[in-house]
Amino acid sequence: MVNNRNEAYRHERAVGPATVLAIGKATPPAAYLQSEFPDFIFDITNNSHKNDLKASFIRICKNSGINKRYFHCTEEILKANPSMCSYKDPSLDVRQDIAIREVPRLAEKAAVEALAEWGQPRDRITHVVFATTSGVNMPGADLTLTRLLGLSPNVNRTMLYQQGCFGGATVLRVAKDLAENNKGARVLTVVCELTSINFRAPEDVDNLVGSAIFGDGASVLVIGSDPVPEVENPLFEIHWSGETILPESDGAIEGRLTEAGLMFNLRKDIPGLISSNILPIFNKAIEVAGSPRWNDLFWCVHPGGRAILDELAKTLSLKPEKMEATREILYSYGNMSGATVLFVIDQMRRRSAEKKRSTTGEGCEWGLVVGFGPGLTVEVSVLRAVATVL
Repeated sequence: MVNNRNEAYRHERAVGPATVLAIGKATPPAAYLQSEFPDFIFDITNNSHKNDLKASFIRICKNSGINKRYFHCTEEILKANPSMCSYKDPSLDVRQDIAIREVPRLAEKAAVEALAEWGQPRDRITHVVFATTSGVNMPGADLTLTRLLGLSPNVNRTMLYQQGCFGGATVLRVAKDLAENNKGARVLTVVCELTSINFRAPEDVDNLVGSAIFGDGASVLVIGSDPVPEVENPLFEIHWSGETILPESDGAIEGRLTEAGLMFNLRKDIPGLISSNILPIFNKAIEVAGSPRWNDLFWCVHPGGRAILDELAKTLSLKPEKMEATREILYSYGNMSGATVLFVIDQMRRRSAEKKRSTTGEGCEWGLVVGFGPGLTVEVSVLRAVATVL
């Protein structure tokens, strides 16, 4: 009798690994050249008289490795909401109103692109995983997006708040578990970030870096196991995901939601903390792939900043081309927090196609997705690239 009951309630799991089946991305329409951004931010916040501070900001922007960034908050929006243009005036209500309205709208644009590439009926989406650091509300952006897309009301939703820059790797981990443990699951995997929650006036050198690197963007992946042959087109398999908190990193990256919005604290030693403590989780991850050499992998790294990428490449003795996909996203979009590393994955498969490489990993079979953020937390996923038709 017990055996029959267990058989009746047996949960069916997928056979193969979770697989990225489609990728979509979106940004707001307003683009700001990095060379022009110092004039913009100091003018809109009435701080043009702070010549020494502006000179420091110009230098940071010039050395950032960024060409342009995208923002929802245009000059018109900021002038209509002057409290956002101060350093610490109460402005949370205004910022929350923008985030609650615009985060799901931007995510919808990326989702429509991903769903079009996937090419299957939307009612086949069984799960939604949504991560954002931009605003907090109930019900969340996951529900709003579900309604905007016309997904089934029975879709299983998971809303993740405040992961920050490692959120892109986190959603991969959660989607992997859902896809592999639920036969036939198709997971809409979403990260969307807007700087409206943390835009503020330049105050001192310590808050200039965040203003110089962050931008807005959304990325959406469709993830599922056991792709249907000749119906779904797999891009990457996800073979392992893990997370660690780096030692001696308390307070390295912190964010606090206040009446003035999200206030960040970024320590100057972040690049060194990451590069000097990253090897244990990397070594654990590549065991899944047979422990290849670092330069035999493809790399999709969160472009948290130019210095972080330089230190990581130096520590691993990576060839310059190994970081090209990551640096291209940094150059074209800046740091879009958790969404950025998913942009890098898309860039990797596009570069592979353009160069007619044998796999979606630019000819490499195995690669790492690396995200890092508050904690100091590092998330790593091991991807296996799919062979391409040459």
